[in-house]
Amino acid sequence: MALDLSKVKERDALASQREPFWQRVRPGCFLGYRPSVREGPGTWIARAYDEDLRRYRLKSLGDFGALRARDRFAEAKKEAEAFALLVESGGQVEQKFETVEEACREYARSVPDAAGRFRRHVYLDPIARVKLTRLRRHHLQAWRKRLEEKPALVTRRKAGLQVTRPRAPSSINRDMAMLRAALNKVLAPGAPDTEAGWQEALKNIRNADRQRTLYLDRSQRRDLLKEIDTEAEPFVRALCLLPLRPGAVAGLRVRDFEHKTSELNIGKDKSGKARRILLSAAAAELFSAQVGDRAPDSPLLRRANGKAWDRETWKKPIAEAARKASLPNGTTAYTLRHSTITDLVNGGLPLLTIAQISDTSAEMIERHYGHLCQHAAAEALSGLAL
Repeated sequence: MALDLSKVKERDALASQREPFWQRVRPGCFLGYRPSVREGPGTWIARAYDEDLRRYRLKSLGDFGALRARDRFAEAKKEAEAFALLVESGGQVEQKFETVEEACREYARSVPDAAGRFRRHVYLDPIARVKLTRLRRHHLQAWRKRLEEKPALVTRRKAGLQVTRPRAPSSINRDMAMLRAALNKVLAPGAPDTEAGWQEALKNIRNADRQRTLYLDRSQRRDLLKEIDTEAEPFVRALCLLPLRPGAVAGLRVRDFEHKTSELNIGKDKSGKARRILLSAAAAELFSAQVGDRAPDSPLLRRANGKAWDRETWKKPIAEAARKASLPNGTTAYTLRHSTITDLVNGGLPLLTIAQISDTSAEMIERHYGHLCQHAAAEALSGLAL
């Protein structure tokens, strides 16, 4: 009689051995079960035939220990079938990572913004050592609680008193989104309302994104440039001319600016995807003055010591210039990006174009600048009055 792994009694009666006990799900797809050497649930394994390689591929599915014994077969069968479909479609199927840290490090290789977040919140946390096959909702709930309780640094100076504040919900959402994305690459979502449903612990905090309201008009930005020190002036001027993140501007290299076509290649940014934008005459003139005869790999906008700018070096001169120019409290490098995007929206540039230039989504532009879009639409409609 054929083995029926769906029956708990039959599974419990199986002797412990290295080779799994296999049950055919359909042609080319098998579900295996390896009883535990010790007391406890055994491990489920998927096996699917790869036509291209002409061999079977295996994937460990875990023990589904958070589910009731009678429910484990159904969940394992569902994941085995999903695995087989992925193999048959030529998708990436091999499980290369054992722990959460390994999965995060692989994800961070293609998403630059993730590396820093994982370094601050994952690699030194107990969650990093949890095996992916054993990851459960309670592990991520505990990690989330530690993240929410971790204060955010207002100042990152190594010397002197460090000022902190409670972590903003929007920051928590961004940190969770990175971990969720990394785990989604290697794990299937677990059954809802169970310990296997790891993804439920990483749900976003609702209404966490605050609309950015601090805006500097062109006159205020000119005042800021008048007060900024000579060393930081080119860097801050670039922020006033382009809707880029400060980190992306700081990461520019001489080779990224194409003088003949007035184009800028942007590689290091939040999405990790390189893009090319056409510069205005003012921006092209600014970058042309910075290039000189410097090496292609040197920073395009550099400090007096030849090094690139970073948040610790641009923060102080901008804050000092904002104070001298009597600008609103809270004026930062990011305020300049927001102000430039606001001008583009007010100027009637299509949202998709703005999103592509600034490396964000049209949805985010509409979320944060929707009131401006409505105002521009109202002005356009007023012109239709008879």
